[in-house]
Amino acid sequence: MKAATERKIIRWLHIVVSIPVVGYIYGPVAKIPEAVTAIRFVLFPLIVISGLWMWKGHYVRKWFSQKPNIQRS
Repeated sequence: MKAATERKIIRWLHIVVSIPVVGYIYGPVAKIPEAVTAIRFVLFPLIVISGLWMWKGHYVRKWFSQKPNIQRS
């Protein structure tokens, strides 16, 4: 997958998943226990992870793509 395509997918995932959080803060979603649980334990961590990936994901990719430095004695 191209880097631009990956960025677009993650960006839209981040935006779409953030919509229920806005409803939780400003709307009546906070009164629905199932919605509160889903927002707290599924959606909010997904927002945080996708945001961190957009911010520092290139370092993670670079770290995993490095070949191990094997030293022989």
